[in-house]
Amino acid sequence: MPVYTIGYKGKSLQDFINQLRAAGVDAVIDIRLRNTSHLAGYTKRDDLAFLLQEGFGIAYEHHPELAPTPEIREAYQADGDWAAYEAQFLPLLRERRAEVVGQDILARFRSPCLLCAEPTAEHCHRRLVAEYWAAHLPDVTVVHL
Repeated sequence: MPVYTIGYKGKSLQDFINQLRAAGVDAVIDIRLRNTSHLAGYTKRDDLAFLLQEGFGIAYEHHPELAPTPEIREAYQADGDWAAYEAQFLPLLRERRAEVVGQDILARFRSPCLLCAEPTAEHCHRRLVAEYWAAHLPDVTVVHL
């Protein structure tokens, strides 16, 4: 079962939607800690949920339990130490039982997509969540859009 990931920074709304549709995504799983700021543009929580559901039949869910704590996020923004970020975030996923959240999502959707801001998955927690699911849940494959 595929788990997709996508970041919205630097993408037009058209490109964002086209990538989701081309992949056959049936649910966007927003794993941002903060998603209601006007700075989120077209990905502001309520606007994005409406757009996806009404315009394209794609479900939307917010799962902040799959986001880093503000302290982890702020430390990374301050020092850019990705290894330290991973060392703090991965135990948090275990503590929060992220595999149970993944099981629930994968039981309800056939092609979910984890959403965050970063344009690429390399240094984004969405990659870590997707890889965590792939390591703990059967038949999960990760595809970064």
